[in-house]
This record gives sequence, structure tokens and C-alpha cells, in this order.
Amino acid sequence: MLSDHWQSVHETHHQAQTLQNNFQAHFCVGLGKQQNIEIATERLLLQPLETSDATALFGYRSLPEVSQYQSWIPNDVADAERFIASSTAHPFDTVGTWFQFGIRGFESGELLGDLGVHFPDGDRQQIELGITVAPAHQRRGIAGEALVATLRYAFQSLRKHRAYASVDPRNQASMALLQRIGMRQEAHFHQSVWCNGEWADDVIFAALATEWHAP
Repeated sequence: MLSDHWQSVHETHHQAQTLQNNFQAHFCVGLGKQQNIEIATERLLLQPLETSDATALFGYRSLPEVSQYQSWIPNDVADAERFIASSTAHPFDTVGTWFQFGIRGFESGELLGDLGVHFPDGDRQQIELGITVAPAHQRRGIAGEALVATLRYAFQSLRKHRAYASVDPRNQASMALLQRIGMRQEAHFHQSVWCNGEWADDVIFAALATEWHAP
């Protein structure tokens, strides 16, 4: 899993169909703002997390093998409900906010994980990404498929300039994942983040719209 401890590191499906490159985005627009967004791939559907996802979210986010590189660890289902409420409170692409997608099976609708998109303060041209996949659904290419679809949407539709992610270097699986989807390592900060009672390193991966090519 990509660490989301630097986050300081979803269900209305209307006839989503796979387009070229197995990618498609749907919008439900109201009052001039995006009230809902869907990003679809051949196997996955990314939709805003919903309160009904809290039990499943708590189920995998509270596991030690998932939370070891993350600072947000839910204490109970109510904690997960508060997280969902705060991370979907603003329309997608609102500066200064995180927006949390649920990663669902396209056919089953089952929650497989979650993907966060951070729109930094004072910067409309960059995004930060964080992703967590439940252990039961790892090693199936789900994280890579979800991240590639999100990057493609960010660069091609939102016209973002740069996307980046930060990861604890002890999380070798996430390091390999980011390299595999075409992001490059830009920095390694030593003991720069206080997380789970210890100082942790922070490695930054990034991709530019002008350079990135989907694997």
C-alpha cells in the first residue's frame, strides 16, 4: 500500500462502459459543481466513499499489515465514518482538500480499497496520490490499474501539470508499484516524518503530464 500518513499516505453507477484504454470518467453535475465523479476501468470503478463503506474500510485499514506505514488508523467503525465524511465533504478538485475514492469491483461493487487525491493549498496544477488496497485483493494489479486511470484522468481531463506520491521506503511493494506505473523517484528525506511513535523516511515519486506514459 502507498502510505497515506502524509494525508498529512463509493454508489450510483449509470451505464459505465469501457472506452479506449479501458478508461472512462462520468460526472453528475449540480449547481455548477461536480457533486459526484466516477472513473471506470475494465475491472474497477472508482467512486466517492460512502458512509455505508465504513465497516469494510475499518476492516482492512485497521489491520496491522495495512496500518504499519500509515498514521491514520481507525479505532472503530465510527472513526471510519468520520474519515469518510471529512474526505468527501468538498467537491472533487477543491484546493486544500483530500478527496477519497472507494475502489470497487466493476461487476461486484465490492469495496477493494481506497484512493485519495490531494489538491494542495494554493496550487491548482498539482495533485498528490495515496492508495490502500485490502490484503485480500492485493497482488492482482488493482492498485496499479486504479492509479494509472487516475493519472490519465488528471493529466488528460483536468490538465494537471504534475502528480506526486510519498512513501515510506521500507514499503518496498509501494516503491516498486510507483516505478512500475511510470513515476520516478525525485527525493529521499531522512527521518522527516513523525509517524506511529518514530521518525520515518519519506520518499517522493512524481510524474509530469508532459513526460508520463501509461504502462
